[in-house]
Amino acid sequence: MSALSRKLRDTEDNGLVFLCPGCGKRHLIKHGSGKPPRWTWNGDAEKPTFRPSVLVRYEHWVPPAMPNQPPPESQEKVIDVCHSFVTDGRIEFLGDCTHALAGQTVDLPEWTE
Repeated sequence: MSALSRKLRDTEDNGLVFLCPGCGKRHLIKHGSGKPPRWTWNGDAEKPTFRPSVLVRYEHWVPPAMPNQPPPESQEKVIDVCHSFVTDGRIEFLGDCTHALAGQTVDLPEWTE
């Protein structure tokens, strides 16, 4: 990955990566030609707009298994959702998000590395 700006990284295959302050993960979208799914991008690396929305679902176990320890007696598989529109460098988190920023709009954070 290489830096396009303080807020975006690019990949070799038309990918763009941004940090999500809602779920704390990196989100990757693909733009331009190629195998779907693909997003449109306004070309602005400082204030990007992507369409359509970015929807990420990820599974994890609660409580989590700990390395070198037996698994907990009962675990539940949880599916978390992070769903947003990125417009003019801001992230609008939709109401189906399972994190604390659901329903809020915040600036895209800057990479620190």
